[in-house]
Amino acid sequence: MTLSAFLPLRRLLQLGLLLVAMATLALPARAADDFLPPEQAFRFSAVQIDGQTVEVKFAIADGYYMYRERLAVAADPATVTFAPLELPPGKVKFDDTFNKDVETYRHALVFRVKAREAASPFSLIVTSQGCADQGVCYPPMKSRFRVEPAAASPAPPAAPLEAAGSSDALGGRIASTLGGGNLGAIAVLFLGLGLLLTFTPCVLPMLPILSAIVVGEHATRMRAAAVSVAYVLGMAVVYTAVGVAAGLAGQGLQAALQNAWVLGAFAALMVVLSLAMFGLYELQLPAAWRHRLTQASNRLSGGQVAGAAVMGALSALIVSPCVTPALAGALAYIAQTGNAMVGGAALFSMSIGMGVPLVLVGVGAGNLLPRAGYWLVVTKAIFGFILLGVALWIVQPVLPAWLAMVAWAVLLIAAAVFLRTFDSLPADAGPLPRLGKVVGVVLALAGAVQLVGVAAGGRDPLQPLAGVMRASAGAQPDARGVVFQRVKSVSEVDEAVRAATATGRPVMLDFYADWCVSCKEMERLTFTDARVRAALADVVLLQVDVTADGADDRALLKRFSLFGPPATIFFDAQGNQAPVRVVGFERAETFLASLRRALGTAQAKPST
Repeated sequence: MTLSAFLPLRRLLQLGLLLVAMATLALPARAADDFLPPEQAFRFSAVQIDGQTVEVKFAIADGYYMYRERLAVAADPATVTFAPLELPPGKVKFDDTFNKDVETYRHALVFRVKAREAASPFSLIVTSQGCADQGVCYPPMKSRFRVEPAAASPAPPAAPLEAAGSSDALGGRIASTLGGGNLGAIAVLFLGLGLLLTFTPCVLPMLPILSAIVVGEHATRMRAAAVSVAYVLGMAVVYTAVGVAAGLAGQGLQAALQNAWVLGAFAALMVVLSLAMFGLYELQLPAAWRHRLTQASNRLSGGQVAGAAVMGALSALIVSPCVTPALAGALAYIAQTGNAMVGGAALFSMSIGMGVPLVLVGVGAGNLLPRAGYWLVVTKAIFGFILLGVALWIVQPVLPAWLAMVAWAVLLIAAAVFLRTFDSLPADAGPLPRLGKVVGVVLALAGAVQLVGVAAGGRDPLQPLAGVMRASAGAQPDARGVVFQRVKSVSEVDEAVRAATATGRPVMLDFYADWCVSCKEMERLTFTDARVRAALADVVLLQVDVTADGADDRALLKRFSLFGPPATIFFDAQGNQAPVRVVGFERAETFLASLRRALGTAQAKPST
């Protein structure tokens, strides 16, 4: 393998290092004993809820805290008065500055200020004071916000988030870490979060794609490593760019990539690559391109470094659409501060963490699998079927449920036929052919179960016999899960919440999309749980479908400071947004705990 084969990989490494360097330059250069200015340590923002009420927010940087007793509000002109402040409880600590126990806030503080009969515009003045953990306290800081009493919004107000223990507290801590500006802490935190995403829908679909690229031809260990690293760097560069753009735009750009045409095109590419795995053709770049990119490799499917980087980029864009607390926290910070370089560095580190298992798998595939002979042909064919499965998985969200189940049945039975399941084994057959026969029988049975499930009215490939079970139990189809009322706009949400408030019922607002894998998991694993259904029996269930990513969808996401599904917002019986929300997938037990924190045990009591 010649040195020129590593040139595309070296360029990708240089691009990655450039991103990190730009992020470093974006950070304020300060010594270890310097501190953030108060405006950055305690970021003030406010929004007018109605003609008399203002919601005040402080984003508190990591390593800093604010005093509860030092918060005060005033007005200019002073003729405007306010109702007594209702501040959330803080954490009690002994403070050397004041030589007594005080209540403090960390990470975030949200509260409301209500004016008493203000008829004309006025300036709200919020006085606050905080300190750094390293022992420096700031003088009192005054923040101003212009209030227009005539400007009233019918929107139910957003309640302050819990100081600790809420289901999206991880996102808040991540945003706080980013706000602290410590590049080392940011890189380590997001590298670890990327590793934690290994066995999630963010990474798993990439494993067979990379393995198929490496296994395309017999590759040495060095070549497998080069191809795997190139794949990961291509993924990381694009993931970072898309993440930064999404944060600056205030919405998830991946949603735009999840329409039927784009999914179909990428699935078709997977099918084309699978045909190469079956030996029907050899996919080659034009001679001039091959000479420019590398003189040591001729085939994309055999480990072309530049081709692997392109495939990694495409995989990051299309195969891995997910919104996690880690990503939500980074995007929240970028959207609020505009510091895209720091957020980009965080997403780059997270992508590298996600890529570590990919590199290990790629190197293993290139080093452990057979180099030549019949078993290499079998191995390549297995990866061909895996790629066909990936193609079907990609387009499944836009296919009718019955058609997806039929397609899985055909694929499983075809794999069984390839393994010669229906052929007789010779008497002297070895253990591996017999093992292949067993696997083939299992695949054939799985395909048959899919067909039986379709005939019985099943609509979930992972629960193909659900229709049979319902029929035998005499259950209605909607017994599988909760039934939502669809809402399409901010005004419809507001109207539905007001209607529920009039009857004294709480509300759960769920954000869903057809292309969202975690949404399907919530639908299949969480909302079908009998305890969850019982706990939601008296709750008004609303759902927003953001599959189309239209203007109303983006307005609703922005309204609740979300970047994409899945997410669940709660309103109490008085129409106030609860301080707990669910971001990402939660299993039934965790969701029930979030539900109880949001609505109280009286309204979210699980069945026994």
